[in-house]
Amino acid sequence: MSLRPFTSESYSEDDRPEAWRDVLSSIGLQPTAATTTHHGHATAVRRTFEGVALAKLSAGAQAISPLSDLASDHPLVLLPLEDGVALKTAAGHQIVAAGHLLLLPRKGDWTVAFQRDMRAVVLSVTSDPLHSRRASAPAIADVQIVGPGGFGDVFARMMEQAARNLETLSDAEWLAIAQGLADLLPTFTRPLAEPMADLNSGTATKAATLHRLCQTIERRLDDADLTPAKVAQAEGISERYLQKLFEGTGSSFTHYLRERRLQRTWADLSNPSEAHHSISEIAFRAGFNDSAHFSRTFRHRFGLSPREFRQNEAERLTASATAVGQRGWPQEALAQLRSQHAPPTAGKIAQPEPAATITHGIAEASKNQRHHHLAADASRVHWGYFSRSLPPQIEINSGDTITIETLTQHASDDPERMIKGDIGAESVFRWTRDQKNVDRRGAGPMDASIYGRGAGEGFGVHICTGPVAIRDAQPGDVLEIRILDIVPRASRNPDFDGQIFGSSVAAWWGYHYKEFLAEQNAREAVTIYEILDHDDEPYARALYSYRWEPQTDPFGTVHNTYDYPGIPITPASVRRRHDVLDGIRIPLRPHFGVIAVAPREADLVDSVPPAYFGGNLDNWRLGKGSTVYLPVSVPGALLSVGDPHAAQGDGELGGTAIECSMTGTFQVVLHKKGNLAGQVFADLTYPLIETESDWVLMGFSHPNYLAEFGAKGQSEVYATSSLDLAMKDAFRKMRRFLMNIKGLTEDEAIALMSVAVDFGVTQVVDGNWGVHAILSKRVFDHTSKS
Repeated sequence: MSLRPFTSESYSEDDRPEAWRDVLSSIGLQPTAATTTHHGHATAVRRTFEGVALAKLSAGAQAISPLSDLASDHPLVLLPLEDGVALKTAAGHQIVAAGHLLLLPRKGDWTVAFQRDMRAVVLSVTSDPLHSRRASAPAIADVQIVGPGGFGDVFARMMEQAARNLETLSDAEWLAIAQGLADLLPTFTRPLAEPMADLNSGTATKAATLHRLCQTIERRLDDADLTPAKVAQAEGISERYLQKLFEGTGSSFTHYLRERRLQRTWADLSNPSEAHHSISEIAFRAGFNDSAHFSRTFRHRFGLSPREFRQNEAERLTASATAVGQRGWPQEALAQLRSQHAPPTAGKIAQPEPAATITHGIAEASKNQRHHHLAADASRVHWGYFSRSLPPQIEINSGDTITIETLTQHASDDPERMIKGDIGAESVFRWTRDQKNVDRRGAGPMDASIYGRGAGEGFGVHICTGPVAIRDAQPGDVLEIRILDIVPRASRNPDFDGQIFGSSVAAWWGYHYKEFLAEQNAREAVTIYEILDHDDEPYARALYSYRWEPQTDPFGTVHNTYDYPGIPITPASVRRRHDVLDGIRIPLRPHFGVIAVAPREADLVDSVPPAYFGGNLDNWRLGKGSTVYLPVSVPGALLSVGDPHAAQGDGELGGTAIECSMTGTFQVVLHKKGNLAGQVFADLTYPLIETESDWVLMGFSHPNYLAEFGAKGQSEVYATSSLDLAMKDAFRKMRRFLMNIKGLTEDEAIALMSVAVDFGVTQVVDGNWGVHAILSKRVFDHTSKS
């Protein structure tokens, strides 16, 4: 009962196409010639038993076709999990919505093209006996499509749920499912399946013409006044001939157009990534210019109103999502998402300051190097999210240095010490009954329609300064960020002038939260620290702590838990406890929890779960003198920095570090894609940290959750992360590093990892859990290998 997980993170860029071809061939598929060079991120989970194979596939855009040398009487069953799938046969073309089953003959002349991302479940049943029985082969000679509803819906959900749980099913459970799927498959006889429009009728010329007509209609669905005459004119045929072509399929132009528009709206209403569009917008975009007419037509076709259908889809997705109150995007929020950005308030671009003399830690000083300064205020920060659409606050050249002021989102835990008198902090945190300077706090809906917590809903919490654009940076390049200096931001309040403070929260998202001993009721506790520099041994000491009590924000919303960033805490609202951690000195490890470039996959990305683009790494090794390498995904890279920490242990168990506003000075070096060969950061698809003594590779439960899970990624990552997955990813990356960068064989790499590589838990609180692998540079001091 073979279980075979696959991730492209195990392979170098050059080896990925062949590895992915092997995955597809194991289930009777192959990439078409146009996609044999697929190099992107891909994952797959396959489980087999005596001729039954079920696979969940996730990869980039590509097209697949049947593997000609695999004989079987049974069709392949393919279930698209997201829209953007096109079915092509020798005679025609059809768009297939998510949730529809494709029954694909093994020797047919067909291609399935995933136009955006490949996200699908595939069932392969060969003609081999199953428990000494041979299932009767379904009588399917041509491609068939089975729409939602009835037996097809039952079978599709069985496939999807089985695929979701492939790695956790016991052998006995998988055996029962494999037998069930194989036994049920023959039920799909031709009369039960929804046939494609018959594009084979008539001559090949007629089929080709009808194909072009369908493509023209597809391109112009948004034209509410689209008529047969317009389409005929565009294709250079008579309207009468057009009507005859459609009549030959047993349909009509009007029926086909209406059905395509309804299918388009069905797909968009069920797609979480389209949730920021209203129902009226979706209908108008598909060519319906009358909302009432659209609603009636949709109900007649699908049995539900558009609003009811969208709500049902949201609830269906929510059933497997995270619990209410969890960080991340719940599917209810996705279904009601409002995508307005919180614009950098003034929209101004910070101007470079005159070059300053900064020499420590710079290995490649340039005569043209300039120094820049990016202050933290409401116009220069984005709070709780990353976005490829954010306008840069400044553009710098490779080799330039830049000082970036960063603020902790926890400064409001003690506003008197960490905000009052600080013009920049007051600008960012200003929130009164009449005004909130930075409205969007998180990547959720702007109208706070789910939990009512506030704009952005707090799905993402970090105050990030930037972004900074790097001139000439393009996808495929590598960005090197050298941390030259870190300076804590002192209090500007005259009562605490010059003192430095931070906050740590043992919060509801902490690993400890359901493991209390002293009390049955869970609680959250905030500890305020002072940062001291005595006798050249800087440390933090606790000043006081308090239990979180329900807080009412300036807009009148009550927050029973620490669920929304920046809620101002007044001293009278909590009971302070002094003499906590009495006599204990906590050594400092100043670092930035968040260093990120913009991800490519989505427009608004929760700042909490880290991934290949960096983000909320929360690794204390990102301190002064260290370097982090990140793969560039969007033009300009769009570098953001935030979440400054004074101290943190590996694991960040309770929820946060000692969060303390800090200012960092960085040198940013761009390495172009064509010049990466021979470098330690060649073939980089993950954050790589370099310290004076070590290489630190960052592993995550899901190395690219945005690509792996698609539209549901920002919820799914919270629901499925584990240390086991993160450890596997760290192992795979270190094996790849040792083999492809250091030139070891696989056996050598594994042997070395066991005796010389330290694996540590980075964090278990950021949705996408982290395990890092530390390799000492001394290991290779006496070898000729690079």
